[in-house]
Amino acid sequence: MHEKARASTGLDDFGDSAYRAGLRTLLEALDEDSNLSPGGRAIFQGQIVNTLATRLRCEQRLKEHPEARDVAIVRPLIITGLVRTGSTALHYLLGQDPNLQHLEYWLSAQPQPRPPAAEWPDHPDFQRAEAELEFLYRTAPSLMAVHEMHASWPEECRHILAQSFTDDCFESAATLPRYTDWYHRTSHRDTYIRHKQLIQLIGSSGPSRRWLLKYPVHLRQLPALFDVYPDACVIQTHRDPRTVLASYTSFLARIRAVHEIRVDPKAIAAEQLEGWAGAADAALAFRKRHGDDQFFDLQFDDFMRDPLDAVRRIYRHFDHELTPQAEARLRRWHAEHPQGKHGRHEYAASETQVGDSLVVDRFREYMQRFDMDV
Repeated sequence: MHEKARASTGLDDFGDSAYRAGLRTLLEALDEDSNLSPGGRAIFQGQIVNTLATRLRCEQRLKEHPEARDVAIVRPLIITGLVRTGSTALHYLLGQDPNLQHLEYWLSAQPQPRPPAAEWPDHPDFQRAEAELEFLYRTAPSLMAVHEMHASWPEECRHILAQSFTDDCFESAATLPRYTDWYHRTSHRDTYIRHKQLIQLIGSSGPSRRWLLKYPVHLRQLPALFDVYPDACVIQTHRDPRTVLASYTSFLARIRAVHEIRVDPKAIAAEQLEGWAGAADAALAFRKRHGDDQFFDLQFDDFMRDPLDAVRRIYRHFDHELTPQAEARLRRWHAEHPQGKHGRHEYAASETQVGDSLVVDRFREYMQRFDMDV
């Protein structure tokens, strides 16, 4: 796979070798998994080679732009929380603020100094990202109602974390117990060091603006995140885990159907219950040690009731001005992108397959801490 990546790029420097621990574990898990379809196995192989090729290109770009390492990342706004808690809607909304910079989908897939926006449509990497998303939604049109993406829109940090093979995109796509266990139990500080390097690279070509980042997975790695971004301003989104688990189980069942011979919603639910309850527990433990001053807690219902009020409260808490121009853009985005614009994500609560009582029991401390009915 390394040789294929070298051949496709003409490059040979993969950077710091820390990524090999995740890659080895992932490959061992894929070798063990007998439920992968031939098509799913081919998809994984292609994804891994492409990820290695992206690492090579990024290393080359970091060498070509040594000035990027001196770019300051000051008090970035970082959205995280359990999956399906409104974090994407909040991310897209805040992404309309011209006084913030965010990680565009195409630049998350191929990190490089951000070109002027007028040049994007003609850029090969932008065109490639558009084509990939078009293929995704043509192949699985129901995914548009679950998670809409576009090449120029804000994107979460998954592509960047995947460069270190420390991301839940791998365990989300297939049942990989060996990888899941390693991934959840390992601190990924090296991953966040690379994350910062690539964020610096992307922002190095433009004026200094505060960064807006988002990824639920950061909830699992708050110690590593704060080690690399000590002045991070974290917006943690919250929603009843009973609803979260049902929605996410349904979503992952659709994803795994692309890669696996048999899809077992009950096993997915049990696996995700433990994985995200563990993330919630880890975040609670970190906040007990670290304190809450660098966190803003946002309930899903409060955000859905009045998104602009939620934005104002976030900005006041983290000393960011909501200018009249920014507010107008946020209002326009909200009006033009109502919930369910592309249909609703339909699923039955029974899809959790584990029962509400078990969910409440596992998330009890989290739910009590954030005033949810138990």
